[in-house]
Amino acid sequence: MRGFHFGLIVKTLLLTYCLVSLTACDHSLPENGDSYQAGKVKRQLNADGSYTVRSGDTLYAIAFSYGLDHRDVAKWNRIAAPYTIYPGQDLRLSLASKNNGSSGVQISRVKTPGQTSTRSQSTTRPATTRPKSTPSGKTTEAATPASTGKTVQKSTKKPAAKQSSADPKSWKWPTSGRVLRGYVAGNPARNGLDIAGKEGQSINVTASGSVVYSGSGLIGYGELIIVKHSDRMLSAYAHNKKRLVQEGDQVSAGQKIAVMGRNDQNEQLLHFEIRTRGKPVNPMLYLPKK
Repeated sequence: MRGFHFGLIVKTLLLTYCLVSLTACDHSLPENGDSYQAGKVKRQLNADGSYTVRSGDTLYAIAFSYGLDHRDVAKWNRIAAPYTIYPGQDLRLSLASKNNGSSGVQISRVKTPGQTSTRSQSTTRPATTRPKSTPSGKTTEAATPASTGKTVQKSTKKPAAKQSSADPKSWKWPTSGRVLRGYVAGNPARNGLDIAGKEGQSINVTASGSVVYSGSGLIGYGELIIVKHSDRMLSAYAHNKKRLVQEGDQVSAGQKIAVMGRNDQNEQLLHFEIRTRGKPVNPMLYLPKK
């Protein structure tokens, strides 16, 4: 009889322990299936609304991350082309004075492009140091990123006509494949198109322009390339397996600039965006009908 009671007590204790453990595990999960991971939030605004530049950042990438026009960010901080910035430099992200603690940019928990989970919006990978010179001795618009110890992919740059300040008159599809998810205005997770394909598939630039960012510092975009097509228009190519161009390269419409990779959900796809004055627009308004 004593053995029976002892065994019952042990079973009761084990059951209680399991219930407590399950409850603890359940409480540790974010609400609503949110897979937000605080450790992945690398870049946040300062208390006064400014952003502190880190090694490897470019002004274009910082503006892109916060949905701002790069020309506005340059103007607010009195930075002239080619928009050279330095690690440790504080940048205003609005016209508001840094002393009044207000800013036009708000950090919020939003979905990242091409993903179903939510994370905090953050900025780029770290900062540019000096202008990049061409063989003719002229300075290009993109600045050379500071060394981060990461190997940069070899450029496959091809000669291109001098970039015009006018918007492109025609656009090409960046890759073949069906559109998995389309653009939805006001939804940060749907700032562009998710185009399905095969890993290693060619990613081509949609219009001639200049590469103003090539890196992996913008959370939610993976290996990312941003191309400037005119004074106001950019295109972005995310979740690449391999980048084939670097900042400062001139690229021609249809040129291969990367190969397709996978997003955080292991989907083989390209996330593609077009932005006007820093704001995402529907790429389907510009791409030719299939």
